[in-house]
Amino acid sequence: MSRRGGGGRRPDSCSDQPAQAPAPSFQRGGGEAAGPPGRGHQGQRGGTGGGSHSGSGAAPSSSHAASTSTAQAPSSPSVSASAPSSSSVSTLVDETEQKLTLAAPAAATLPPSSSQAMRLPVRPGLGTVGRKCVVRANHFMVQLAERDIHHYDVSITPEVTSKKINRQIISQLINLYRLTHLGERMPAYDGMKSIYTAGPLPFESKEFIITLPDSDPRPSSSTRPRRERQFRVVIRLASKPDLYTLQQFLLRRHFEAPYEVIQVLDVVLRAAPSEKHTVVGRSFFSTDLGPMGQLGDGVEYWRGYFQSLRPTQMGLSLNIDVSACSFYEPILVTEFVQKYCRDLSHPLSDEVRLKVEEALKGIKVVLTHVEYNRSYKITGISSQPMSQLMFIDDNGTRMSVIQYFLEKSNIALQFTSLPAVLAGSEARPIYLPMELSRIVAGQRYTKRFNERQVTALLRATCQRPREREENIRMMTRANAYNDDTLVNREFGIQVADVLTLVDARILPAPMLKYHESGREASVNPGFGQWNMINKKMFNGGRVEVWTCVNFSTDLDPDVPFQFCQGLVDVCNSKGMVFNPRPVIPISSSNPNQIEKALVDVHNRTTQQGKQLQLLIIILPDDKGSYGRIKRVCETELGIVSQCCQPKQASKLSMQYFENVALKINVKVGGRNTVLVDAVQKRIPLVTDRPTIIFGADVTHPQRGEDSSPSIAAVVASMDWPEVTKYRGLVSAQARHEEIIQDLYKSIQDPQRGLVHGGMIRELLIAFNRSTNRKPESIIFYRDGVSEGQFSQVLLHEMNAIRLACASLEEGYAPPVTFVVVQKRHHTRLFPADHNRRDLTDRSGNILPVPPAYYAHLAAFRARYYIEDETSAGGSTGGSRSTADRNLAIRPLPVIKDNVKDVMFYC
Repeated sequence: MSRRGGGGRRPDSCSDQPAQAPAPSFQRGGGEAAGPPGRGHQGQRGGTGGGSHSGSGAAPSSSHAASTSTAQAPSSPSVSASAPSSSSVSTLVDETEQKLTLAAPAAATLPPSSSQAMRLPVRPGLGTVGRKCVVRANHFMVQLAERDIHHYDVSITPEVTSKKINRQIISQLINLYRLTHLGERMPAYDGMKSIYTAGPLPFESKEFIITLPDSDPRPSSSTRPRRERQFRVVIRLASKPDLYTLQQFLLRRHFEAPYEVIQVLDVVLRAAPSEKHTVVGRSFFSTDLGPMGQLGDGVEYWRGYFQSLRPTQMGLSLNIDVSACSFYEPILVTEFVQKYCRDLSHPLSDEVRLKVEEALKGIKVVLTHVEYNRSYKITGISSQPMSQLMFIDDNGTRMSVIQYFLEKSNIALQFTSLPAVLAGSEARPIYLPMELSRIVAGQRYTKRFNERQVTALLRATCQRPREREENIRMMTRANAYNDDTLVNREFGIQVADVLTLVDARILPAPMLKYHESGREASVNPGFGQWNMINKKMFNGGRVEVWTCVNFSTDLDPDVPFQFCQGLVDVCNSKGMVFNPRPVIPISSSNPNQIEKALVDVHNRTTQQGKQLQLLIIILPDDKGSYGRIKRVCETELGIVSQCCQPKQASKLSMQYFENVALKINVKVGGRNTVLVDAVQKRIPLVTDRPTIIFGADVTHPQRGEDSSPSIAAVVASMDWPEVTKYRGLVSAQARHEEIIQDLYKSIQDPQRGLVHGGMIRELLIAFNRSTNRKPESIIFYRDGVSEGQFSQVLLHEMNAIRLACASLEEGYAPPVTFVVVQKRHHTRLFPADHNRRDLTDRSGNILPVPPAYYAHLAAFRARYYIEDETSAGGSTGGSRSTADRNLAIRPLPVIKDNVKDVMFYC
């Protein structure tokens, strides 16, 4: 990780001073002028940033674990005590953009960069710490021959939205004209608007008329001639992607990744499987790619594989991983309904009918009593049973649906108490009997899983590393890329058939410090895990005012008292100071009146003139109340709570008591453990100067939650040098918006003028209050950013960080290290030698280098605040328009200040 110094001033009051020196604070309007500027950070410091790791593990020394960028601070204006004006903020924006859009340095040894690209820091070198080892990665190296790539735009009229139909059209065109008008070229088609060739076509623009036979297979007759569909296809030269730019990029002679060239090769490699399998994103699924299984409620899973062409430090590679995806079972709709209601001889209740309608909306069905395969998209189900449904036919005759099928198709419907499936439009509905409607195979299930489905999918797809590695090998061999005429002969692509060997290192685990009064005051974690046996918390928190409420009806009446007594005893034995007597008696309450019970506990405590520090909650036996409890406690009542499962509470297990005690300690302001290197100030660039560490993440709505916003969360360390306490803030933003919008914001107030705000500013102020220091360095860890968004996210969010700093004090611009952490990837590592036990855990997995994920936890906690209001347990699962996604976002409930002060989200 490279790091540049900040160009801003470094006041004497911010340098390491004896304890009696006055604590620095952010100087705002009306205050005294700050002292004279000290020396700025000089030059470029080497090193790897943190210098310490949160767990031992095998770190590949030839692939990126994170992408990093360090932005130089803007030049300091003259030191002033006032907050920046709008003009100085505007100037700062320009300076920041100039400095973030890094031009090529003057040194002739470095390669040029595109004028539009942001050059990320070059990796300074390979790792030297830890034991060397070799691992296998599920990347298959790719070799390219020289080809003259051409990109052509494709226009199909009338427009077709189905990629499957598009592929049929282009496939027919190639079959008809490859040897003539296409000059014997075999194009690769992406299913939408582009085809690619490994050489020029004999034209720059040409029009074709392509005819496809009707999908209705019924034989034609004199009264019903066979219909054919005609399409006008225009192929026009668009560009000439250059393989040379990719070669230069892989040789590190060009900084900007040539994504257009990579996309061409990716389309070529995906062409054959796209014809054979069901495509979902970058993955392919089929009933032929492995055993299927049921997930319940009319849903099944298919096996498949993920495939993506990736530029790596070792060259171009094809990343392949096994995968699974959920689909609707191709069953009769009556069989689907039976998953919700076993008795089909009686009309559905309103509750069941609504559930069934929600589950069926958007699914395609075909009729089983006809020969042709026309599909219908379900728009709903009728409110009346089939026995009561009437309609007017084309002759103006009023007749029942039951009579229609009896007269037209000689079918006597059996399940006449069931509603009809609705298709067509609201003005001209089409009634389809459930017993004659079969769900079309291969339709992806996009709605939210219930708990049973999640468990079933995990159980079915969980694989040991050795088994997963072998399945990846088998999938790659079955694809036979080098035998594919388009891939190998036409485009000159060769794919290795073995997993890539990667040099790696087993990093030493950091020493953890516990309280000196324990029998083990420090520990060296093994295999990324350790326990609390013979240890005491480094800083035990204090709990004076607490109580417990039990919402479980299955527990023995004495269990809540026994559980609390055991938990308090363990908390005290591990170093906390925990009052054994609750402020009000432990109670049991009706699980159907959760909010009333919580308010009652809060009121009874405040009537005694006390603030409840901790509320222990034994959850109801039924699922689904956790989010409501957290919302009420944290945003309405200002209560820090610890929820416990009744099944676990009833066991009175010592291990469970210890786990809960660790959670409680951080929620009341304690520290469970700290790094020895942090206490002794031996972490470079972190403990040698006051440093604040941020973590940021954006979580998006789960499948099926169409009305939920995306939620951004930012956490920041509130102690130094220990960096173990993190304060968290959350904010709602537009659905699927990846850039965090509320890092910095300002409004023009008629009375107060320019008013600054935002999550970064609030957290910087909180750090200053907590440590009596201003951060002299910022490390910003950003999760969940794809490579295509690097530049956009970095420019916007780095600019927001700079503006937040400048809004606190004129010229305040500490150096920032911006680290993008990617964990949602498909790279899998396997030991080169499965018999080496020092490389793997008990399951055979490579040892973990686990990332901090407090921001992730905070974002998911905030989603609980809105879950009750935006999700009724189901959804249409349909696509939404851009206008829908950009609707006004309702703000999240505000977390009470006393809750924000602690790690409530743990």
